[in-house]
Amino acid sequence: MNTTTHVRWLTRNVVAIGLLSLFSDMGHELTTAVLPLFLATFGGGAAALGVIEGVSDAASSLLKLWMSYYSDRVGKRKPILVAGYLVTAMMGTFAFVTAWWQLLAIRAIAWIGRGARGPLRDALLSESVPPEAHGRAFGFEGAMDTLGAILGPAIALSLVGVIALRHIFLVAFIPGAITVFIAWFVIQDTPRKPREHLRLLASLRDLPPMFWRFVGAVGVFGLGNFAHTLLILRAVSLLTPHYGSVLAGRYGIALYILHNVLYAAVSYPAGALGDRLNKKTLLAAGYALFGVMCLLFLTNPTNIPMLALLFILAGVYVGIVDAMERALAADLLPIEQRGVGYGVLATANSFGDLLSSIIVGLLWAHVSFAAGFGYGAALALAGAFFLLLIPTRDLR
Repeated sequence: MNTTTHVRWLTRNVVAIGLLSLFSDMGHELTTAVLPLFLATFGGGAAALGVIEGVSDAASSLLKLWMSYYSDRVGKRKPILVAGYLVTAMMGTFAFVTAWWQLLAIRAIAWIGRGARGPLRDALLSESVPPEAHGRAFGFEGAMDTLGAILGPAIALSLVGVIALRHIFLVAFIPGAITVFIAWFVIQDTPRKPREHLRLLASLRDLPPMFWRFVGAVGVFGLGNFAHTLLILRAVSLLTPHYGSVLAGRYGIALYILHNVLYAAVSYPAGALGDRLNKKTLLAAGYALFGVMCLLFLTNPTNIPMLALLFILAGVYVGIVDAMERALAADLLPIEQRGVGYGVLATANSFGDLLSSIIVGLLWAHVSFAAGFGYGAALALAGAFFLLLIPTRDLR
């Protein structure tokens, strides 16, 4: 009999981290949904959006690895989590910008906070459940994260055309404040001894070789996994000639909400399935699904049902990839190396996001849209191939 169903995994920290992700993503996705429309008021297009997304992801990587190592060394994760959520809550200040470079600066600073807290949250979550429940815990967190990603754009959609775009950003201050409260008063640190002797380079050298092979495959996929605000921009550009800019913008946000609904719906089932079956194969399927979605976008669909299908595929692949990457990392990392290990994983993803969003944005602007999305498809399928090359006995 499979015993995974009898494991107690919905602990206080799992619930609290899920709520953190819900409210944090509510604020983040509210601003993300409006960003392409707001950026257009400054004359910014695909290249500017790609730079904003790419530089923000690069900024987030600045502290990911060091903060993760530092939390392993001092034996505490909670103080850094609180500080990270506090800095991330500043995205509401988008309401006061007067040029697109100010959007870039604020997003980059907020993403530094996001980068500092992300790997620590994942490490704390992995430490709060037994190993046989990693998939379910990360799937639950992903589902809660995406519930916030549904509510945020839904709020934005209800306000577009009702109030000024810049005033919508002010609403993001509310979920941001809630995340700081949860991180400060609800989250509990797991008991861990300080390790003052720990050194960063030595910690990196000590990580398991199979974990590094896994990170390599993740990095290849990440080089093609561009920001999904570019999907919104593409949908709006395809729909504007038929519906006008305002209605096309609303359709773009609605499609993004659909994307997030599927992300939320898939996250926990994907995690639970990974606990029972082979996580590596499931993750490779998620990578390949992204490649297929990019290739289908090359058909330039202008009807709502086809665009809806593409955003559904995007949501499904994110739900699979988000849960499986982190659950596989937990399987490969000894518990005492989880902080720095998740820092390495997050840093690899951040640099991949930096390059992918900028490259796709520039290819779109200066070569063609097809060149940008074709690039994304090729790297995604390559990432799936390299992942499958890792021996199955090393990745379950």
